[in-house]
Amino acid sequence: MKSGPCALCAREAPLTFHHLIPRKVHRRPRFAKRYARVALAGGIDVCHLCHKAIHRFYDEMTLATTLNTLEALRADPALLRHSTWAAKQTVRVR
Repeated sequence: MKSGPCALCAREAPLTFHHLIPRKVHRRPRFAKRYARVALAGGIDVCHLCHKAIHRFYDEMTLATTLNTLEALRADPALLRHSTWAAKQTVRVR
C-alpha cells in the first residue's frame, strides 16, 4: 500500500486512490465525449478517512460534475471541515 501525505488533510498515512471523475459515470455519453481517457483515469491519493468522507457526503454524479478537481474538493465547506478534523487524528495502521 502506498503511503505519504493525504491530498486533503495532509496527514502522513497509508493512501488510497480516488478517481476525480468516478468510474461509475465513465461510460455515460456526457463524460465519454467530454473527457479523454487519461482525464477519466485521473485522480488523487487520499487517506482512508478522507476517501470515506468524500463518498459519504456526495454521490457519484455530484463528484463527477462539480467536485472533479482537487481544488474543488479542498474548497468544499463539508470536506474542508472534515479535513481540518482529520488532520488532528492519529494514524491507525491496519
